Amino acid sequence: MSDRNDIFATISAQIEPFNKKGVALTDATTFAGDLEWDSLTVMDFVAAIEDEFDIIITMNMQAEIETVGQLVDAVQKLKG
Repeated sequence: MSDRNDIFATISAQIEPFNKKGVALTDATTFAGDLEWDSLTVMDFVAAIEDEFDIIITMNMQAEIETVGQLVDAVQKLKG
């Protein structure tokens, strides 16, 4: 599961219900700018990702995650 493409696909699938504008997802897609998510939506989403991958994303890590690609990298790192 720690293949980057698999992680990206899983995260993309999780984003889909929240992707109200049908934004095309890439590594560079930003949660606040492109998807127009508020901080609460981002927190809910990160919690869902933590459950999905059985990991814990610290607040410090969350603070640095602004794009889909950064989230994929964080998950991959935590999955080891």
